[in-house]
Amino acid sequence: MFPEFTLRYARLPDRFFVRFDPVPVEAPRLLAFNRPLAEELGFDPAAFDEALDEGRAADTFAGNAVPQGAEPLAQAYAGHQFGHFNPRLGDGRAVLLGEVTDRERRLRDIQLKGAGCTPFSRGADGRAPLGPVLREYLVSEAMHVLGIPTTRALAAVATGERVFRRVPEPGAVLTRVASSHLRVGTFQYFAARGDEEAIRLLADLAIERHYPELALLPPESRYLSLVEAVQARQARLVAGWMGLGFIHGVMNTDNTSIAGETIDYGPCAFMEAYDPEQVFSSIDEGGRYAYRNQPWIAQWNLARFAETLIPLIDDDADQAVERATAVIQAYPEQYEAEWLSVMRNKLGLARAEEGDRELAEAFLEAQAAGRADFTLSFRQLAEAVEEDAPALLELFEHREALHEWLPRWRQRLAREDANPATIAARLCATNPLYIPRNQRVEEALAAAAEGDMAPFETLREVLATPFEAQPDREAYARPSPAGQAVFRTFCGT
Repeated sequence: MFPEFTLRYARLPDRFFVRFDPVPVEAPRLLAFNRPLAEELGFDPAAFDEALDEGRAADTFAGNAVPQGAEPLAQAYAGHQFGHFNPRLGDGRAVLLGEVTDRERRLRDIQLKGAGCTPFSRGADGRAPLGPVLREYLVSEAMHVLGIPTTRALAAVATGERVFRRVPEPGAVLTRVASSHLRVGTFQYFAARGDEEAIRLLADLAIERHYPELALLPPESRYLSLVEAVQARQARLVAGWMGLGFIHGVMNTDNTSIAGETIDYGPCAFMEAYDPEQVFSSIDEGGRYAYRNQPWIAQWNLARFAETLIPLIDDDADQAVERATAVIQAYPEQYEAEWLSVMRNKLGLARAEEGDRELAEAFLEAQAAGRADFTLSFRQLAEAVEEDAPALLELFEHREALHEWLPRWRQRLAREDANPATIAARLCATNPLYIPRNQRVEEALAAAAEGDMAPFETLREVLATPFEAQPDREAYARPSPAGQAVFRTFCGT
């Protein structure tokens, strides 16, 4: 059923991981399977269908049966959690089965999340509740379709067991696919131990898997170039988040992927009414990871990554610090360029002009003043290219700033080399109509906990085509009704 495994990570020295077999669960039942992703990974559809008929698919995705050729392990890593360093975190409930080479010759990790209490569990149970598993499935797949680099969800399995968080909940296991699970925290784990050999092995692995062009560079520039390359991807990633109103919620260094993918969807959420101070995570009491802070937290995390590579950047530590600092200080300009590119696209602008930043900021300020929905405000611009659109105006409780902004925007559009219909089509292709709205996600998860997967399946179908209007599904595009909006989310770990 599975493609042939490549055991690249498992061939690293033993101090990089702990070998660990998934802990079997009581009564596995397959809840969701991502067939298009499976085909992309090189799964044998006929073999999978046979395994599904015989019940073996659920056993495999639950961890009750280890696929042939896999060598399960829990990866070691450290991390700054809300600014505080923990030198030993690691996969407390996740098991890497190995890597497979997909149909485009890319190496992809396959991991079971919620697969049992590993030696890194730190007193936890090693399991995952059903709600967070299905949330990650929905949101990660939505992010993929929305064009944001992300880990993917291959399967979700109910375990037939209960896990205990705030209240007893059904248990589940997620099969997650990633370009790799190399994190800033992976490098920090070995830097904290002064293990320069391990850091070099990790850096070379990151280059091999994600930045092969850097392998051609001499060592004296290769590892600083790795910092630059990771930084460029992080700037692009976070700019993409900001363009969707996405708030990750736990931007710890152990949740910062070297591959530049969104990873670990815990208390994540999508902002509705625009508020740059918005926080959803119940554990982010100080607002460290608020929407507006995400770009600068990314820079902070990148600085922690650069620190781990100091011994490789230059034999002279002072020179290494100076060179790395110069790279990190270039981040704001990189991020600003990425953010402005995102915002130009969202405003229907194909050309770059001075004043575009101010135009974008003024629209966000109008949204804030009007308590307008972030996603629909951009989407409804497609109807307002030539004249005011009722659907856009209705989103704003206070419209003075919007009325002032619209003529400025139309004047800017007039300098584009495109007719209004083309610009409107461009806006619809860039700005989604459907996102994983928090209320809809919570409704789907609550129903699933009661054994009803229909709301989950419907929401999954809606989110699969987020840019196209879907008849009879208009409600999925609307903001939460007054008094029903979700403003508090939980990790579920």
